[in-house]
Amino acid sequence: MNPILNKNLFLVKEHMGMFKAANNFDIYDPQTNEKILLCREDKLGFFTKMLRFTDYKRMTPFEIEIKTPEGQKVLTVKRGISIFLSKVQVLDENDQLVGSFKQKFFSIGGKFDVRDANDTVLCSLKGKWTSWDFGFIKDKTEFARVTKKWAGLGKELFTSADNYVLTIGEQVPADNQMRILILAAVMCIDMVLKE
Repeated sequence: MNPILNKNLFLVKEHMGMFKAANNFDIYDPQTNEKILLCREDKLGFFTKMLRFTDYKRMTPFEIEIKTPEGQKVLTVKRGISIFLSKVQVLDENDQLVGSFKQKFFSIGGKFDVRDANDTVLCSLKGKWTSWDFGFIKDKTEFARVTKKWAGLGKELFTSADNYVLTIGEQVPADNQMRILILAAVMCIDMVLKE
């Protein structure tokens, strides 16, 4: 596991653009303002690109690779075509399954079960439909929180760019696979619940 994942605070910035098909993000260390990870959706097919501009956008498949600025792969987040509920796979730097997210049926505001590679539920990602606020919770213990950081009213109105702050709690140990799943969840929230 890449040591960058042992940080507890990440700022995720979506690339701005009015007419964009691919989802691309940069991840910064908010304390140093240094770009530490790049998230790119480079393997986007022609038909998927076309469907991204329609009402079927939420159903399209995606595959996002998260790499260091030097090009070293850290993890991959991918999903096939989604008709009703999403199942998203998370792979490590060696393309080995780390875990998955399974969307809950009839959840208000969005909810995923975060599962390890053996399909055991580690925690649930729960959100409020009235605001952009999501927590990773199990048995009243919060492991991490993802919130939206507004970049300014004008910028938000005229672009589709969003910024997110991910805070991972101290109770998630260093080099724990849950850190990979938590970071991957930021991509899932944006592309599955909020598009």
